[in-house]
Amino acid sequence: MAVRLKQIPTLSLALVLSATCAVPAIASKTTSDEKLRIANVAQNFREVATEDTQYEGIRVVEIASGLENPWAVAFLPDGRFLVTERPGRLNIIDNGKVIQVSGVPQVNAENQGGLLDVVLHPNYATNGWIYMTYSKPNGNGQTATAVARGQLKGNTLVNVQDVFVQNRYSEPGQHYGSRLAWTNDGKLLMTIGDRWFEPLRAQNLTDHAGSVLRLNDDGSVPTDNPFVGNPEVADEIYTYGNRNIQALVVNRSTGEIWAVDHGPRGGDLLYKIEAGNNYGWPRVTRGLDYDTQKPISESVARRMEGVTEPFYEFLPTHAPSGVTLVTANRFPSWRGNLLVGGLASQRIRRVVFDAQEVLHEEELLLQTVGRIRDVREGSDGYLYVLSDESKGGLYRIEPAELNDNDDDEEDIESV
Repeated sequence: MAVRLKQIPTLSLALVLSATCAVPAIASKTTSDEKLRIANVAQNFREVATEDTQYEGIRVVEIASGLENPWAVAFLPDGRFLVTERPGRLNIIDNGKVIQVSGVPQVNAENQGGLLDVVLHPNYATNGWIYMTYSKPNGNGQTATAVARGQLKGNTLVNVQDVFVQNRYSEPGQHYGSRLAWTNDGKLLMTIGDRWFEPLRAQNLTDHAGSVLRLNDDGSVPTDNPFVGNPEVADEIYTYGNRNIQALVVNRSTGEIWAVDHGPRGGDLLYKIEAGNNYGWPRVTRGLDYDTQKPISESVARRMEGVTEPFYEFLPTHAPSGVTLVTANRFPSWRGNLLVGGLASQRIRRVVFDAQEVLHEEELLLQTVGRIRDVREGSDGYLYVLSDESKGGLYRIEPAELNDNDDDEEDIESV
């Protein structure tokens, strides 16, 4: 049964304020939820919907709109947002206003390529570094996944420099991977897809395609990477046999690295990323060819000795992009859960798990904002979502006191 969504009419600030001012006794008892709603109206943030979930009432609020295929969001210390748009724009979102940043590297904006992930350096407060991934052209019709960094000066990115470029350019448009995450020891993780046309590159240890890389913040190789010193393996490789990871998060409490690999038709897999592991693609897969719906031609098995088993397989197909681990107290019943965004599925899957297995799933935001590209927990404890649409938006998920006493059946999938 589908969860019940409530469409929210637009409220005028004058109406809200007049109501609260007219009844002082009630206003004095205004809940934090009501105060948040009033603040949203004051900032012209549009409420999109509310939703009854299993444990939490939630509200979806549009923070910014009119973004062209936004890909990633990062949180500046002053409360503003950084949002990338795939065609090659980096934006500052300030109280809902979209301000374009100049000085961004030139990208090849073709199909899945463009300006992709964005993260702040862990020591941003002192060094100001902003890291971005993008599809870098070589002038000969080919591209590579690259990481650049720069510093904000007003609305301009300065001191821009590539810190890493994958070691083989190839035909543009597909499977750039491109998620970034910082480990607890200050290393930069970067995912690179198999680049689509030659899936077996993911099993070639001299090729960065189809891997998770581990870098120092200047793009150099950490001396404790798992294959350093092996002449048959690129030193940057941390794991390999990955198809196209677009969802990556580090558990700050444990140091565990979680990734969701975007499979073919089926085969969307949740993995714990561990140094030196082979995750099998394309020799080992549970997915089928998109066009023929037959087994992948390079595949030989669903599992194999020496290949790491997935922690979980998403069924039905989810088309994952973006993942966060809920750690703050805004949603106490969700703490420790993973929220995994879905593109074709147009939903978030809330994943409850322990050390051994996934225990339970719940579907959130089904077709509420469209294709979901990124999901992140903000520094304020709220959850933020980007929709991958030609006129996409940045949305905030807030707790909501629904106060309706309905006993609707939740749309959940127990496992």
